Formats: sequence, C-alpha cells, structure tokens
Amino acid sequence: MIPAQRRELLLRELRGTGVLSVKELCDILGVSHMTVRRDIMNLEEEGRVRSVPGGVELASQVRTEPSYLDKSRLDLDEKRAMAQAAAALVEDGHTVYLDAGTTLGHLVPSLWGVTGLTVITNDLTTAASLSDHPDLSLYFVGGQIDRENRSAVGDMAAATVAEFNIDVAFMSTSSWDIGRGSTTPSRSKVAVKRAAMAAASSSVLVAGADKYGAFGTFKVAALESFSTVITDDRLAESSARAIQEVGVSLEIVSPQSVSDEVARLDPTV
Repeated sequence: MIPAQRRELLLRELRGTGVLSVKELCDILGVSHMTVRRDIMNLEEEGRVRSVPGGVELASQVRTEPSYLDKSRLDLDEKRAMAQAAAALVEDGHTVYLDAGTTLGHLVPSLWGVTGLTVITNDLTTAASLSDHPDLSLYFVGGQIDRENRSAVGDMAAATVAEFNIDVAFMSTSSWDIGRGSTTPSRSKVAVKRAAMAAASSSVLVAGADKYGAFGTFKVAALESFSTVITDDRLAESSARAIQEVGVSLEIVSPQSVSDEVARLDPTV
C-alpha cells in the first residue's frame, strides 16, 4: 500500500470512530509506530486531522462559537500566558488593534505600563476595561453588535478600522491550522478582521492550541499572513514544525510563564 492509499484508509477509519490511538492505527494499517506518526504529521499539515495525546482525531468544523461568558471561563492560565507574550510586543507610542476575544482581553492589564499608546478595538469588554487608562487614546470600532461575543462586526466596523495606520494588530480566532489558516463560522467577522490586518504593519495571531486543527466556514487569512503566531504548549510538535516551515515566527508559551506582575494586575488571576 502506497502512502497516499494508507492515509486515505486512516481517514476512513477516523470517519467511523472520530478518534483512534496510535496503537490501534498500527494494528489496522499493519505498519510501524513511526510510519503511523509520519502519516499523522502529513495529514495534520494538510489540516485534515489533529493530534491528541496518544492518538489522532479528525479535524472538526466549527459551526458556532461559545458565548463570551462561556469562553471567559475556559483555559485561563493559557490565555494569561499568551496575553503576556503578546504584551511584550507592544512599545511606547504604538498604535495597536485588539481583536475581540477573551484571550486578548487578558492583555489589558499589561498595557497600563505603556505610555503614548493608541488602542483600536471592536471588543466591548476590552474598550470598557481600557476606558480609565490615564495615558491612552482609545477608539471603539462602531457597527453592528454581536451580543453573544460582545463585539462590533460587519462592514461599518471594517470601514472604521481601515482609517487607521496600525503598528501591530493582535488577532484572535475560533479555529486555525496550517492548511486553512485562520477561519471563523461567522461571515460578519471576516471584514473587520481583514481590515485590521490590511491596516497593520504586522499582524500577530494569538490562538490557543486547542483550536488548532478545527476550521470554520469562512477563511480570514492564510497562516503566512501573520508575522507571528502565539500559542500555548499543547500544540503538537509536528504542527509546530509545519508552521515554522512556512516562514511564520512561532512562539509557544507555558501557563507557568505568567509573571507575578501580570497576576497581580489581572483581577481574574
């Protein structure tokens, strides 16, 4: 059986079960552990599967997103670590865009030490949190309000973002991988995300590894469109290698890397 046939058989088996261990695949395919791992790595690079501890599962389509409230309760340590890494890229005098999302919301406490900052955001919670900042120019992007995600979306929001020259755009996503890039199940989010990236000198994707390998109906941008991807240490090694091979700078953070200062400033810690 040639590799292409073997990988199609692997995918067929996964469609029946959803997830399989490496040992089960070795028995089904009649090949070595190393061969199965290599097949998984190739399929993962194509965005068709994603690694889980001890095995592999089919890449899943994201049809809806959890509400802002539900997302705010998940993976707090990972989100704080990613936000701290993102904050390290912000310099005095910068103009930055903060995309909607609970992960980027954790970046807010670190911005209190930055001077001469201009922040543009479409996130209602982020805008409210920054409204008392003593040395910051704050712009909230208007437009249609997505109540579930507490953000402004659509063409009106995109038109406002396009008026700015942005140093760094920090982008969130509900799903991402090497094959499909950053995707979303919501068409109304695409225009404002693309406008922010087009207006920025550099774009940074800040996305949890748990979202890797999933995909939404609508594509926002190829992974190569981001100068940097910040994720957490649950990302599989094969996926990390694939991202780096396309020329994207990858920063993988550990929840233990959250500094005491961020923990002190962030009231959710």
